[in-house]
Amino acid sequence: MSDFRLIVEAGKTEKIYWRDLWTYRELFFFLAWRDILVRYKQTAIGIAWAVLRPTLMAVTFSVIFGRLARLPSDGMPYLVFVYSAMLPWQFFATSLSDSANSLISNANMISKVYFPRVIMPVSTVVVNLMDFFISFVILLGFMVFTGTPITLKLIALLPFLLLAFLAAMGCGLWLAALNVKYRDFRYIVPFIVQFGLYVSPVIFSSSIIPDRWRWLYAMNPMVSVIDGFRWAVSNGVAPFYWESLAISILVTGTIVTAGLFYFRKMEKTFADVI
Repeated sequence: MSDFRLIVEAGKTEKIYWRDLWTYRELFFFLAWRDILVRYKQTAIGIAWAVLRPTLMAVTFSVIFGRLARLPSDGMPYLVFVYSAMLPWQFFATSLSDSANSLISNANMISKVYFPRVIMPVSTVVVNLMDFFISFVILLGFMVFTGTPITLKLIALLPFLLLAFLAAMGCGLWLAALNVKYRDFRYIVPFIVQFGLYVSPVIFSSSIIPDRWRWLYAMNPMVSVIDGFRWAVSNGVAPFYWESLAISILVTGTIVTAGLFYFRKMEKTFADVI
């Protein structure tokens, strides 16, 4: 009982904060499991929602941009081309939205008891990994349907998924902290997600970007993630730009580092203003 602490202000335990992440690991898993249960139990179609969203968007984009507009697809069937991009993008976009609202949604916990607040936005990103792996099965089905070979190169998706995870976590930390102080950010996040869809190579190929602008284009971390997914799914047929990957890794590292710093700075005030 002597180790029990009921602390509202997170800044009081600055020196042991990162050690507390391990101490409160069970809370992390509890929050993640709770979000999974809520997501799939309180919907009319349950787990199928994780499949329908990217599938319907991919089919719609395939008809409009593949059949009607006839956009180039780097030698891939356009359905696989667009779905292999929708898969990481949907993971990033949903994780960003969920993590941005994670603190507001758990205001009662934050105002009453101490725990490392960073657990909340990070746990929401982890939850979305389940949606990703469910949707990934549909990608395999589309590859079989279109005659796209399934090779061991798909293992290369894992480091690109890690990059998407870190990008979503870093941006989510920023938005979660800002959303506590400035509540109108809940209206800004959907705009950011929608804008990001059009500046990321979801419906088009990165090969159309002029070389002189590629460095600027690569500052969007999801560019290299999507290009990497297509490169792995197409067994190297789709182009991939390693210089862009280096820029995306650097940008993602900066976002995560700055996001953690800003989150920790603002965390001391969460219980007072939430």
